Order: sequence, then structure tokens, then C-alpha cells
Amino acid sequence: MARSIVQHCVQCTRVRPHMFKQIMGNLPADRVQAQRPFFNAGVDFCGPIWIHHKIRGKRPCRAYIAVFCCFSTKAVHLEVVSDLTTDAFLGALNRFTSRRGRCQNLYCDNATNFVGAKNQMNELAESIHSTNAQNNIIRSCSAQGIVFHFIPPRAPHFGGLWEAAVKSAKYLLVRTIGNVSLTYEELETVVTQIESMLNSRPITPLSSDPNVPAALTPGHFLIGEPLTALPSRSETTTKQSLLTRWKLLNHLKNEFWSRWSKEYLNELQCRTKWKHQSPDVKEGMLVIIQEDNAPPLQWPLGRIIKCYSGNDGRIRVVDVKTKNGI
Repeated sequence: MARSIVQHCVQCTRVRPHMFKQIMGNLPADRVQAQRPFFNAGVDFCGPIWIHHKIRGKRPCRAYIAVFCCFSTKAVHLEVVSDLTTDAFLGALNRFTSRRGRCQNLYCDNATNFVGAKNQMNELAESIHSTNAQNNIIRSCSAQGIVFHFIPPRAPHFGGLWEAAVKSAKYLLVRTIGNVSLTYEELETVVTQIESMLNSRPITPLSSDPNVPAALTPGHFLIGEPLTALPSRSETTTKQSLLTRWKLLNHLKNEFWSRWSKEYLNELQCRTKWKHQSPDVKEGMLVIIQEDNAPPLQWPLGRIIKCYSGNDGRIRVVDVKTKNGI
């Protein structure tokens, strides 16, 4: 009886909450298909970064970095954005598609990931994740044949791929810039060099021989070799037509995709957490909603009004009704 009373005590449950966990789902189809780089991609922002002008009396201004991450190869494309407006984001998207080709699916996180964050993240939520901004972005992308997706609110692990790219970019950026005052051109140069480093990171070894340090990198799918590698001297003495050269490059790229499918995809299948199935939540359940910047006793209560099941039938996304809405 005592155990039953303690387990059903609302106050004790709110002080020591246990988060719902479900077995990790299978990889999405966009992650395991051999498509060209950036055919399916995710985008996120990081910043702000202060830009200084070489004009006396002119105050520095803020800039942000749009991080585009390829789903198949983990290649990264970085764009410097002057402000957090819908037009600036669409301009960065146009520059990205002009240099990397149009993507079929583009994924982005949702505004409520930034609950309790700083002012610049609230500004991002208002300018890009508001209803009007989302409609403008979706309309502009539809005209280019791009399907724009927003992941569920409060679920940053749905976008863990590009969140990891943002973390790596910020890690290199902080250690490269430090306290140095940069102009827009200097910042653009540093960001491009960081992009080259990220696209030269190894994703799987090319050989099991320890004496062969070569590894498959995202740069192999972009230019055929790591972007930071020294240029190799061409030893070809016979004349080759453009068609023969194109067939050779196509053969090399097929070899890269073969290694990618045989070695890299097998590593992605391993689950590092959420290995066991848990009972699914049901409609009508009363739940406590976790807030990152609030103590457990101040977490709001909500009631589940609708459940969404994944491809495996497990429920990972729900609609929760609170006093502030759904």
C-alpha cells in the first residue's frame, strides 16, 4: 500500500520524472539511397557572429551561418547570412542550389526547439518558423521543385544529422576566429575553409591495411578526393576525349558509392541508445512536458489528444494539449 501511494503521488512524480523513451527507429529512406550529393539535405542556423567594418564610427553588425548537410554523404555547405529574415534565408537557399544543384527534399527543425533560448533564436523563430514565413518558404521551394519539411516540435533528435554538422562548424569557427575582429570578406574566407575541412573528414576507411591511411570522405563525392589534399600531378600522356574522361570519372564515382553502400551504411545500422521497445503512449494520457530551462516542478502538464505512428508502428510523435494550446 505504501509503495502504491508513493508511485501514484503526483508531487513525487513531478520531482523525479522519468522521460518516455522508445526504441530507435530505422534509418529514413533518404539516408540510405545512393543519390548525388545534396539531393536530400537538412538546414540549420548557427551564430550570431559579429562583423566589423573598416569605417570609423560604424558599429559592428551581426551575421549568421546557414549550414546545409547532405543526407547521403554528410557533405556540408556553409552560407553566410546577413540577418534572420525570410528573404535572407531564401537568398542563401538560392546560392546553395546554384552551386550544389537543386535538392528534392530539404528538412529544417521547428521553432519550438528554441523555447527559452536567447533573443537571436527567438528572432529566428519569428522570421523563419512563423506561419507566414513557412508559407513563403514552402511556396518558393515548390516553384523550384523542392519539398520543404519541418521536423516535429521539441524533437531535435529528428535532425541530429545537421545538428552534428552545426556543432562541428561552431567548434572549428570558435577556435579559428577567437577574439579576432573580421570583416565580411574575411568571415566568408574562414567559413569556406571550415567547409573544406568538414568535407575532408573521414567517414569510413578505404582499406583495412594500417599502412594505407586513405579514407573515404565527403569530398570524394564532390571532386573525387579530399578538398584539403594536395593536387596530384597528371601522368597521362595519351590524348583522351571528353567522353572518355567523363566515363573514367563516372567509374570512379561508382566505386566510391560501392564503398559507401558496403561499408559506411553498415556502420549506420548500429543503435547506440534506445535499444529496447517501450509501451506506446496513448490518447488521453496526462503527461508532463519537459522544459530545458525550468525546474521539474515548473514543467507544464498536458494531455495527449492524437498519436502518430512511424513506419514500424511505434509512436514517437504526439499532439499534446496544454493551457497555452496544442
